[in-house]
Amino acid sequence: MVATSLDSKPSLMIKYAKASQNLKELEDLGCTIVNEVDAKTMAEHPLLQDRKFSRIIYYFPHAGFCGRESDDYQIELHKDLVRGFLQNAKLMLWYFGEIHITHKTKHPYTLWDIEFLASCEGLSLVGEVKFNKALYPGYNNKRGSGSSCDQSFLIGECSTFKFCTYLLK
Repeated sequence: MVATSLDSKPSLMIKYAKASQNLKELEDLGCTIVNEVDAKTMAEHPLLQDRKFSRIIYYFPHAGFCGRESDDYQIELHKDLVRGFLQNAKLMLWYFGEIHITHKTKHPYTLWDIEFLASCEGLSLVGEVKFNKALYPGYNNKRGSGSSCDQSFLIGECSTFKFCTYLLK
């Protein structure tokens, strides 16, 4: 398993109170941790470029705030992030691998149109599963940046969308 972060390790330590504990737990489980990975260029990252994965998972992608979530410009920033992630993730998959994106399913998040973005990248939807945080003991979503980055956010109704490069018949 490989866990990635856009942040550097020192930045994680400053931003998140449990970062050190969480990283140690992942390392103890044999996880490789790679920091400073941009989801839109991850296939080119020196520590990832020659690797293939059976699953590539992105929980709650978010491009940051440049306005309200319902603003057209903000939505386009989010769509650009997801599009870049999908373009890179499909290059990193084993043939029968899957890309999973967990995302909110209420307005305005539906305007990101993740299924359409995936289809434009030649990916097929193979499943959508309601996300139940209770099934992930220890999982704690965080805001990611700003003064409240270590705070959780309300996830509300959301699903994990599962995509593949092959078409199941």
